[in-house]
Amino acid sequence: MTLRIAIIGAGLGGIAAAVKLTTSTRAGITIFEQSAGVGGTWYDNRYPGCEVDVHSHAYSFSFLGYDWSRTHATQAELLAYANHVVDRFGLREHLRLSTRVTGLVWEEASSTYTLSTEHGDSHEFDVVVSALGLLSVPRYPGWPGLDTFAGPVFHTSRWEQHDLTGKSVAVVGTGSTAVQIVPAIAPTAAQVYVYQREPGWIEPKYERDFSPRERWIYRHVPLAQRLNRARIFHKGNRRFKGYDVGSRRQRRMREACERFINGTITDPAVRKAVTPGYPWGCKRPILSSTFYESLNRDNVSLVPQAVTRVFPGAVEDATGSVRDIDVLILSTGFQPTRFLAGLDVKGRDGRGLHDVWRERATAFMGITVPGFPNFFILYGPNTNGGVSVIAQLERQAEVVVAAVRRLARTRRRTIDTSPAAARRFTAWVDKRLASNASAMNAGCHNYYHDGSGHNVTQWPGGHLAYALATRLVARFGLRSPS
Repeated sequence: MTLRIAIIGAGLGGIAAAVKLTTSTRAGITIFEQSAGVGGTWYDNRYPGCEVDVHSHAYSFSFLGYDWSRTHATQAELLAYANHVVDRFGLREHLRLSTRVTGLVWEEASSTYTLSTEHGDSHEFDVVVSALGLLSVPRYPGWPGLDTFAGPVFHTSRWEQHDLTGKSVAVVGTGSTAVQIVPAIAPTAAQVYVYQREPGWIEPKYERDFSPRERWIYRHVPLAQRLNRARIFHKGNRRFKGYDVGSRRQRRMREACERFINGTITDPAVRKAVTPGYPWGCKRPILSSTFYESLNRDNVSLVPQAVTRVFPGAVEDATGSVRDIDVLILSTGFQPTRFLAGLDVKGRDGRGLHDVWRERATAFMGITVPGFPNFFILYGPNTNGGVSVIAQLERQAEVVVAAVRRLARTRRRTIDTSPAAARRFTAWVDKRLASNASAMNAGCHNYYHDGSGHNVTQWPGGHLAYALATRLVARFGLRSPS
C-alpha cells in the first residue's frame, strides 16, 4: 500500500521530513506551503542584517553538505540553501505553494485525515506531518494609539522597504532580531532610538567570511565539514551545563558576557542599563558582535524603558518621555507558545487539538499527541534547543519515517500515542527544567512559558540526549491499536 502523506509547511522542517520520506519510503507526499516560496522563516524574515545565530555547518542538514560562504549564513544564503535542497532531492513537483491549510479532520471509518485549504478544496491523506515552525506568528503590541501612527510602522518579520536616510527611527525590542537590525540601519538613519524593556545577556558571535582556502577545503574534503560540525555540537552540548543556575559554567558565562559589555560599551550608564540582573540563559542568549558597538554611535540612543503609548509622530515610554520619530519598527517577537495557531485539527471522537491543549500544549517527544493518530508535529512542544534546531528536526523526521514504515509493512492502519508515555515524558521535562535558568522564578521574562507558567517550548538538554531519546524511547510510546 502506498501511503498518502501531507506535509504542512515548506520550511526547513518540512523539507527535512520530505527528504527523509522520499528517500526512505515509497509514500506519496504533498507539501503545502502558505507562502509563495520555500524556506519558512528564512522566506518571511528579510530585514537588514538578517542571519542565523548558529554556525552554518551545524545549521544545515547532515545528509547534504554545502559550500557556505560564512561561518553564520545570511538570510539570502539560507534561502538559497533551502531551494538547493528542494531541487537536489526533486521535491518541487510535490509542492503546493501559496496554499494555507486550515483544517484536519480524522475519519475513523477510513483511518484518514480530510485536509482543507484556504481555497475551499479538500484532500484525503493517510498521514499528516505539521511543520509549521515555532517563530511564525508575530506578536503585535497593544499600545494605545498604535493605529494612529502617521509614518511607516511594521513588524520585523513583515519588513517593508523604506529609505531611512535622514529619518528618525524607533526600534522597539533588543532581542535576537533587533541586535541585527540596529547595526545595519544605524549608518543610514539620522537617529535610532532603541527601546529596551528588559536587557538580555549578549555574547560575541565571532561571525566572519570563510577564506578561499577554507571554502576549498570544506568543498573538496567532505570529512572536514563533518568534523567541524561535530566540534560545534560538542561545544554546544557543553554550554548546556550553564543553564543550571548553580553551576560553575553559569558563573563563567555571566562573567564572559560582563567582560564583553565592559570592553565594548563606552558609556557607563549604557553599560549598566544593558547588564541583566538575572541568570544567564533565563532568556534566550543573544549572539551579536556589533550591537554593543552600535550603541556607541552618536546617532544611536538606548532607551531602557518600555513603550507605553504611540502618537501620530512620536512614542512615549514608561517614564513619560516622548520622542519624535518618522519610522516605527516592531521587534516585539513572536507567539511561540501558540503551537499550530490557525490550524484546526480534530482527532478521535471529534476532539479538537487546541481544546486538548487548553491548559497546556504537550506532545510525546514533542511529536505526537494521544488521540490524534497518524498525526506528527515537527518543532512541537519542548523541542526547542539542542545546539541546532535543524538537527532536532532531522531526528523528528526520522520518527515519522519509522512510523510510516511500520504502517506500510503491517495490516494495521493507525499509529497512536500511549497516554501514559506522554504523561511520563511531560513530567520528566518539567523535572529537568525545574532547576534551569529559564524557570519562572529566575526573575526574567522569556518566550518559553505559557500563560499558566509552564515551559512549553524548551528541550532540557543537548542534541545528543534528544537523538538518543527519539531513537530509543519514541518507539515505545507509539503504538498500533489492534
